[in-house]
Amino acid sequence: MKFTFVTLFSNLVEGYFQDSILKRAIDKNLLEINYLDPREFSTNKHHKVDDTAVGGGAGMVMNPQPLFDALSALKFEDENVHIIFMTPVAKQFSQNDAKRLAKKEHVAFVSGRYEGIDERVIEEFADEVFSIGDYILTGGELASLVVCDAVSRNIDGVLGNADSLSVESFETPLLEAPSFSKPKIYQQIGVPSEYLKGNHSKIRSLKLALSECKTKFFRPEQLLKHKTRTSYEK
Repeated sequence: MKFTFVTLFSNLVEGYFQDSILKRAIDKNLLEINYLDPREFSTNKHHKVDDTAVGGGAGMVMNPQPLFDALSALKFEDENVHIIFMTPVAKQFSQNDAKRLAKKEHVAFVSGRYEGIDERVIEEFADEVFSIGDYILTGGELASLVVCDAVSRNIDGVLGNADSLSVESFETPLLEAPSFSKPKIYQQIGVPSEYLKGNHSKIRSLKLALSECKTKFFRPEQLLKHKTRTSYEK
């Protein structure tokens, strides 16, 4: 799968792919990462990519020309590229979106800067727009990386153990149960004794109960979804 980051600051993104799971996926040719800098398409003699906001307001806005030309070039190269804009004023990204996007062949992330991107660019080129939460970042690169990471781990072969996907939070309405590693006792703190007895049926029951407790505390609306689904299935 190919990812293209449309960003003024590719160096903010590149380092994330130099280690760990995504680095191994790139080495195995499961992922391809490319970068496209709108500044290279600016017709301004100083290669400016921003201007004052029409109608007033604080800050600068990324103007349309460099992005129009950059994204036109991207679509000319691959007409099937799926272009995503990261913005706080959009639908919140979810695990279901990650699984769906993992089936695409080429996804491009457009990262805004300053006070945002001229809306005409979004209207012209966006296949989807996503937010990763109700807060403001300095730029869209971090948000783009979040979505790219979430999508990548759902691509066949990227994770060493694909079965781990099935037990993660948000695969069901419940949050994932607490995890423990060896040693069994650390600084006089033990793990739940049921985990040590080898009865997998009881372990599953305990994990379900712990998942429900964690979901009730942190995300009560998700527990309601779980109970509604369970009642419907019965």
